[in-house]
Parts: sequence; C-alpha cells; structure tokens
Amino acid sequence: MFDMYDNVTARLRAGGDYLWPLALRLIMFWEFWEAGTGKFRGENWFGDIPWAESQKGFPWPFSTIGADLNWLAATWGEMAFAVLILLGLFTRFAAFSLIVITAVATAAVHWPAQWGSLGQLWQGYVVTAEGAGNYKLPLLFTIILLPLLFHGGGKISIDHLLLKLTGRDSCVNDRFGDGISAALVFAVLGVVTVFLEPAWGITLFVIAVLVGLTPLFRR
Repeated sequence: MFDMYDNVTARLRAGGDYLWPLALRLIMFWEFWEAGTGKFRGENWFGDIPWAESQKGFPWPFSTIGADLNWLAATWGEMAFAVLILLGLFTRFAAFSLIVITAVATAAVHWPAQWGSLGQLWQGYVVTAEGAGNYKLPLLFTIILLPLLFHGGGKISIDHLLLKLTGRDSCVNDRFGDGISAALVFAVLGVVTVFLEPAWGITLFVIAVLVGLTPLFRR
C-alpha cells in the first residue's frame, strides 16, 4: 500500500514539474498583460480610481518621481515581465519584479490608508473598495508569483532549455536548506511587505541579515 502511494505521488511530482509552473505562468501572463495593456490604452490609471484620494499614495522611493512616471513604469513593466513569464525566460527575475510592482501598486491604491487592528485590516481582503482597502487580488497574485520565484518556470520554459544546453539541468534538483536559504525567504517577505507597512518589512530584513550571518544557522 505504501509503495503504491509513493509510486503515485512520485509520478504526480514528475508530471507537476511540467504542469503547475506552466499553468501559473499562463495565468500570470494574462493578468499582468491585461493590466499593462489597459494602462497603455489609458485605463486603470491612478487618477481614474475613485477611491485614490483616500489612499496613502506611492511609497518611498517611488513617491519622489511622480504618479505619471510611476504608472508609465508600471505599464511597461507589467507588459515586459508578463512576456518573460509567458516564455519562462529569466522567470525568477520577472516574478520578483512583478512582486515589487504589485506591492507598490497595492500600497498606492489597494492598501487601507489607516487601520487600527488586524480585524480592520482584514476588512480590506475584498475585491471591491469600500474605504478599507481592496488588496485581495494583489495578495493572490503575489502568492501565485512566489512559487515561480522560488522554484522557477518549470521544465516547459526557456530557462530549462538554457540549462539543458549548458549541461546544468541536473542542478534543478539541488537543495541547500541552510541559513542563507532561510535568509532569502525572509528577504523576499520583506520586499513583499516593506512598501505596505515599512516596520514589517524592515523587521523581516533584519531577521534575514541575522539568520544569514549567524554561523549557527548556516550549517
């Protein structure tokens, strides 16, 4: 019985190496390409969002370059990185870049300007805006992008093709579960949150540095 279960799950993992990264890449390509082309056509801009005046605006350092330039960068960034995600080319870099774009956009127009408790913050976990924020979709997009950042674009990707052409495709099975690995996780979570709640992000960055530099965790 256990052997049968292990054989089935081993085959599911093998099939999943092809299926789930491609599925995530396709849906993320469509979502960000649609968002980028919408902005390119003059839709979904900051000034057109009815609840924008109640939000905090773009976080630092993006607040120093103006809303128009921010949305121009977001427009081309969403389209360019969406294409990279679709192709599976530089997948981790593209996923990380889209996470940053998503976090900045969330801070600008989706995150509640004020909240006094986790209960109030949770009220913003919705699709429509009612004064408490509406960060449900950005959060879901970020969660979908995280596997692409940590695991890559899968076997149906240009990244994997390049690994095979350079004789390095066996390295996809390498795992180093040390302090550096944990530090990278905390650093990524810091990037996700620092634009929304700077204190959270800075705390996570500090933890990342401590974990990465402490010899005890690096073994």
